[in-house]
Amino acid sequence: MRQSTTSTSRARGIDRVISLCEQLHLHREPMTPKELMAATGAPRSSVYELINLLSEAGWLETGSDGRIFFGRAMHYLGLDYADHNDLLRRARPVMRQLSARFDETTQLCMLDGDKYTVMLNENGARPFRISSEVGVKVPIPWTASGRVLLGGMSREVILGLVPEADFVLPSGEQIDIDAFLAEIEHTRQRGYALTEGLVDSFACCMAVPIHEGDTIARATLCFTVGRNADQVRRETLVEALREAAATLSHGD
Repeated sequence: MRQSTTSTSRARGIDRVISLCEQLHLHREPMTPKELMAATGAPRSSVYELINLLSEAGWLETGSDGRIFFGRAMHYLGLDYADHNDLLRRARPVMRQLSARFDETTQLCMLDGDKYTVMLNENGARPFRISSEVGVKVPIPWTASGRVLLGGMSREVILGLVPEADFVLPSGEQIDIDAFLAEIEHTRQRGYALTEGLVDSFACCMAVPIHEGDTIARATLCFTVGRNADQVRRETLVEALREAAATLSHGD
């Protein structure tokens, strides 16, 4: 009984570490211990104990104002992941070349649970720049990449994955589910997605798959440009994305 209680206590402690780190990531800026207590639902004593332990390990740091954020060790761990991950390591120079060639911001995106997130970002030189920040979770139906990443999934799987609330855009407009599913299939057939004005009325987003095998889109490579980009420019950008994605894809 004592061993079971100890195991449960340790598991709860790990869950609280994960929850604390997730809240800091979602908040995107330092938080006070009181804010962390409210966000995680953990008791005061547990939050302070975790802050002390993680600070000693370098995972967290406390600013002069008493607010908590990620520490230096987390930066090193992130760099280790980026250096070890084969796709991210190969994608970065490819993305740099795309951004330098077209002066557009290039992103590599993936699914993260029931959301979409940017994994890598290379800014272009153009003053017009609309893009999600790295690591921020965004509803899948709001994005061109989401229409690529869901390709090949059944209706049942898609509706089981995407929360109902995520079919509502920031403007309050409801995305028609049947139309969304048709767009996913159309995207799969033509090999790229292009959306306009979903989250930002001035933005045109284009995304192509990076394949793992013949059918699975492991990630996407994408541009977000102004809607004033003409058809020739759009076609040129999509073709460049497709050529670049082909170099990053793995067959069977």
